[in-house]
Amino acid sequence: MSTLERLGLSLLHRLDPERAHGLSLLALRTGLAPLPGPVDLPRLHTTLAGMPLLNPVGLAAGYDKNAEAVAPLSRAGFGFIEVGAATPLPQPGNEKPRLFRLTEDRAAINRFGFNNQGMEAIGTRLAARTPGPVPVGLNLGANKTAQNRAADFATVLAHCGPHVDFATVNVSSPNTERLRDLQGRAALAELLRQVMEARATLPRPIPVFLKIAPDLTRADLEDIVEVALSTRISGIITTNTTISREGLKSVNRDQAGGLSGAPLFEKSTRVLAQLSQLTHGLLPLIGVGGVSTAEQAYQKIRAGASAVQLYTAMVYGGLSIIPEIARGLDTLLARDGYASVSLAVGTGRGDWL
Repeated sequence: MSTLERLGLSLLHRLDPERAHGLSLLALRTGLAPLPGPVDLPRLHTTLAGMPLLNPVGLAAGYDKNAEAVAPLSRAGFGFIEVGAATPLPQPGNEKPRLFRLTEDRAAINRFGFNNQGMEAIGTRLAARTPGPVPVGLNLGANKTAQNRAADFATVLAHCGPHVDFATVNVSSPNTERLRDLQGRAALAELLRQVMEARATLPRPIPVFLKIAPDLTRADLEDIVEVALSTRISGIITTNTTISREGLKSVNRDQAGGLSGAPLFEKSTRVLAQLSQLTHGLLPLIGVGGVSTAEQAYQKIRAGASAVQLYTAMVYGGLSIIPEIARGLDTLLARDGYASVSLAVGTGRGDWL
């Protein structure tokens, strides 16, 4: 991390977290944040549900909710980025304050509640972007007041799908009341059926991923895998934030919302390994939760992930953490004799079961 970036992070951490979030996006949009460009190393080249990636390190949804900084984020070193979540109608989300740093735990708690400008505004920005080598996906959400939340996901996909490279069905946020109920077998099957019908109407059949919670039982995971395979979705993102607060030290530890960052790493990686075992390699998995080093990205991959995503790590490590993780991952693969990152997928799954 450069002295300038360290100073910038120090200043941002003196501000309210949500205001700091907004200022970091402003810095990206106005060109104030230094960007290294894509990390393009042959050993890191891979494919994810048919999408070619320069590297398997991606940006998780939630940072660029309204697709306002897609172009600069595509030059930050990521192999792919995900924006959103987007809902059919704009909504303000939950009352502030709704974002909290847990500095001692290298974590964050948020209860945003799908605050976003709606699919019309987000879709317009995505339609105007210039396609490049870094795939851009959209996280699909449902309005809090919707009578038929399952239909909301399909609506957003139908509207924005022509302008993105992949989409994610987000039924795992803990911040919209009863949203996680849609992870149940019957509800999930019906939701994904509607989403896949909307996908069939798109000009090109983009991959559709499902993002699940870490707070699920083995039986829950078995049901999710069965539904995922039967509906022919493209993969599973493992995992969203947790409602667990085990072992936290920060004064903000009891705030309501979803916990992300370092404390989630072990829990999310165990769920990832279980899913890898249950899917038998039939579905690509994306590992999310607590990734802040190359070694942690490597552990996710060896547990069964074809790619990884991160977000909270940037709160503490800045944008420079992205190329550091990607290049460090390349070094670890070379150390262990892997000519390609895809050859390492699942090789350490047993360590997490």
